[in-house]
Amino acid sequence: MSTNRILDHPVLGPLQDRKKVSFTFNNMVIESFEGETIAAALLANGIRTLRYHEETGSPRGIYCNIGHCYECRVSIDGENGLRSCLTLVKEGCCVTGGESLPTPLKKKVTEHD
Repeated sequence: MSTNRILDHPVLGPLQDRKKVSFTFNNMVIESFEGETIAAALLANGIRTLRYHEETGSPRGIYCNIGHCYECRVSIDGENGLRSCLTLVKEGCCVTGGESLPTPLKKKVTEHD
């Protein structure tokens, strides 16, 4: 398990023993804890770049970590554009990052617009 975790927080205390679970990120096995978000698990394992910006191609990663910004979007078990900061790790899930995803809030133009 990675050493990038806070094992003894000055306010919250020591990290409690939890069940370990694993999943894949871009075909790499990642170990995490049950009840942890995908974003937290990736960050704890030293993974900072999750995807690339739709227009500029610049690397994107965890920004707000509370579900507001959409920067941490990845594909999970084939479903695109999910926010990794809001999605809990599931044993054996397949997470894919590193691609440019569609803009999440872009308004679609219809013939009535």
